[in-house]
Order: sequence, then C-alpha cells, then structure tokens
Amino acid sequence: MEANAPISLGFAHFLSNADSIGKLVLAALVLLSLASWFLIVTRAIANILAQRRADAFLTAFWNAPSLAEVRMMLAHRPVDNAFAELAHAVLKAAGDSETHHPQRLAAAGGLGEFLTRVLRNGIDLEAARSEHGLTVLASAGSAAPYVGLFGTVWGIYHALVQIGLSGQGTLDKVAGPVGEALIMTALGLAVAIPAVLAYNAFNRRNRMWLARLDAFAHDLYVLTTVGRREDVA
Repeated sequence: MEANAPISLGFAHFLSNADSIGKLVLAALVLLSLASWFLIVTRAIANILAQRRADAFLTAFWNAPSLAEVRMMLAHRPVDNAFAELAHAVLKAAGDSETHHPQRLAAAGGLGEFLTRVLRNGIDLEAARSEHGLTVLASAGSAAPYVGLFGTVWGIYHALVQIGLSGQGTLDKVAGPVGEALIMTALGLAVAIPAVLAYNAFNRRNRMWLARLDAFAHDLYVLTTVGRREDVA
C-alpha cells in the first residue's frame, strides 16, 4: 500500500527539495519580476500624467496672444512637463541674451546659435530622462528566460542525482521531479514576457514623445527669432 501511495508533487514540493542554488535562481527571478512590475506601473503612471500636463500646457501656449504672455503664464504656474521646461529655458535664454550677450560665452555666435544649444540640451535631457528604467526592463526581458532555463537544468540534475542515490530509476520516479524542474523555465518566461512588452511599448512612446518635443522646439525657435526680428524692425 505504501509503495503505491501517490506522491505529492508541485511547486511547493520542488521548492522544499531544491538546494541553495535552485533557491538562489528563484530569488533572482522574483527580484527581476518585482523590479519589472514596479517600473512598468510607475512609468505608465508617470507617462500618463506627463501627457496630460503637456496637453494642458500646449493648449494654453497656443492660445496665448504673445510670447510675453507665455512668459507671464510660466511665472505663475508650475513647470511640470518637458514642453513647459523647454519653453521656459528658451524664453529665459532669449531674455538673458539681451542683457548679457557680450559677457557670456554661452551666448556667443548670436541669438540663433544660443537658442539652438538651449533647445538641443533640453531635448537631450528629456531623452535621457525618458530612458530611466528601460535598461532594467531590457535586462529582465533578455536574461530571465536563461535564468529560468539554468534553474530547470540545475533542478533536473539535482533530481536525477537524488533518484540515482535512491536506486529508483523508473519512469514514474523520474517524470515528477523533471516536470517540477520545468517550473523554473515557466517562471523565467513569466518574468520576461511582460518586461519585453513593456520595453517595446515605452520605447515607442519615447520615440513619439521626443518627435513631438522636437517639433515644438522648432516652433519655439521660429517664434522666438521671428518675434525678435519684428521687435527690432
């Protein structure tokens, strides 16, 4: 009767029989999963909020009668998105060039070159900010399947050693532990798939975001330089 009694198999049984290396692999997968989901949730919320703030600012910007009104608007509202930061930096640079142009090396080359540097630096800063967390998602998406596969191989090896020591090498004795070890591969895929999907989605969002910011930078440059020429005339 005892020889024919069913053996309790499953993840809990596999975990209780795993050695320190198997548990270390499992801990690595859990950490990768937690880090990935934390970044997915926080980045998604941050992107949604940034989009709403940018839309609100751009609506107010294009409804303003002049850049002077935009300057006053920025002085009385938080600069809480990349478009507002870029407009604030350009208007501040344009104002500084009027009073400190001869004394500042940054303003050398004229207003056009000065504004070009300010706009380029602003876009580069936002591009670097948009990349936050993507390295972790890319690492989780690429490494997690191999980490899980290593856990599976190590689990199968560990199970076969135990079976060999017990002297019970029948198929029913081998299939259970080997099937349990495959859980690690499934866990690796469960960690990698959301990370890869999120990485691709955030990359696409960043490309569209930066393209929109680059177009706004061009509009700012034209409005600032043309407005300055009109004032001079």
